[in-house]
Amino acid sequence: MLIIPAIDLKDGRCVRLRQGRMDDDTVFADDPTTVARRWVEEGARRLHLVDLDGAFAGEPRNGAVVRAIVDGAGDVPVQIGGGIRSEEIADAYVEAGVRWLIVGTLAVTDPAFVDALCTRHPGRVIVGLDAKDGLVATEGWAETSSLRASDLAKRFEDKGVAAIVYTDIARDGMMQGVNVEATAALADAVGIPVIASGGVASLDDIRALGVVIGTPIFGAIVGRALYEGTVEIGAAQTLADTYGDA
Repeated sequence: MLIIPAIDLKDGRCVRLRQGRMDDDTVFADDPTTVARRWVEEGARRLHLVDLDGAFAGEPRNGAVVRAIVDGAGDVPVQIGGGIRSEEIADAYVEAGVRWLIVGTLAVTDPAFVDALCTRHPGRVIVGLDAKDGLVATEGWAETSSLRASDLAKRFEDKGVAAIVYTDIARDGMMQGVNVEATAALADAVGIPVIASGGVASLDDIRALGVVIGTPIFGAIVGRALYEGTVEIGAAQTLADTYGDA
């Protein structure tokens, strides 16, 4: 199981939101590139970036910072979401060295876009399913659809999607524990690797994800717990490695 540090970008700074609310943010660093280097030095094998401004604006707003992070990360690959709503934006990120593109809103409103992007960038597309009470949220979590996360995930099973990032909005940034039951149920329901996101607060959450019965969880994105020091990347990845190769 892979431990993936999250770096959320807002106004060029590294922040964390609570339950996806843009008006409830905590600034952890004015320079996100130093944060990225720290996570790499501590043993991160992948970085998870979110352009929060882009998620709400519908187009990237932190492109220069993203490029600097990618350049500084060296051999550590980067995945990014937030505002990827055209092939041109996707192309620009790939050209900048981003390994995986996370599509959220358009996966709901225009799933054919994901299909086309999978053809255009094979193996590089991740679907971001952000759910509240099991229903998929869009527009930077500002809107909730009528689609169940599991139903939408199944739509992409044969399209070449590399992974699904499943986020429980109610738990994101709250450090109240990951929604293991919902994450495990999604992993069992689809034939696409599932990455857990939202609520990881301690190594107990890593253990809970690692010992699920059925389809293994591919990875876990960790945010606030890293910044507040309740989880350390090296220890978390060492524990996660006991549940399988990452």
